[in-house]
Amino acid sequence: MERLQKTKEVITTFNASGALRAAKLDFVVVIVDVIDMSTSAEAAIEKGAISVLGASPDISKVPVYVNPYKIGLAAGSRAKGLGSKVIIITEPRWGEEWERAKNCRKLISGIHDGGGEVGGIIPNIGAEVGKMLDFTDKVVVCVSDTGGVAFDAAWQVQKDILTGTIARTMTTKGKETAFLAAKRAIDLAKGRNIAIVAASANSLEDVLGAGFIAQTIIELGYLNG
Repeated sequence: MERLQKTKEVITTFNASGALRAAKLDFVVVIVDVIDMSTSAEAAIEKGAISVLGASPDISKVPVYVNPYKIGLAAGSRAKGLGSKVIIITEPRWGEEWERAKNCRKLISGIHDGGGEVGGIIPNIGAEVGKMLDFTDKVVVCVSDTGGVAFDAAWQVQKDILTGTIARTMTTKGKETAFLAAKRAIDLAKGRNIAIVAASANSLEDVLGAGFIAQTIIELGYLNG
């Protein structure tokens, strides 16, 4: 009997629960939170960030397991090994740094316990974060109620979690940023299945963005390889 050849999949799904299911199936997971978590992450990457993670705020009522402290441990350890610092991107957008720190005390505790140092806690404002600090060789953690939670939930299961956006950044337009997200996913997947996750099913930007990035991956011929 002839054996059927296993085919690759590129799917779209929604919310932290969808991200978690995809991670459990060992899909490479791409979190799309256009306003603003994944756009902030993209700005940090283009400004030289060496690693980008997402995490849940301290107070987040979600039907999935999250552990921002554990993500902080990983971020702090990586930053220590690189001789670098961790930059946190979080809410509120307006206010003082100490107010944003209140949103992510568990993450900060993990960073310190991992031997890392926080190099700044800046607002989650999308592309404009690229103007706020020097991201070169920094480890970045984006803390948010949608994209951060979805990233956190998936990361607890497996570590091949990325971010992507279709928003304009300081140096790229929407199609270009979608291409960058698609290319990162393909490079990391190496033949595995890929899930593009709209961080909120109630956000039209996230739903359309996830679909566009998935379509870009298909147009790049990933399913044909």
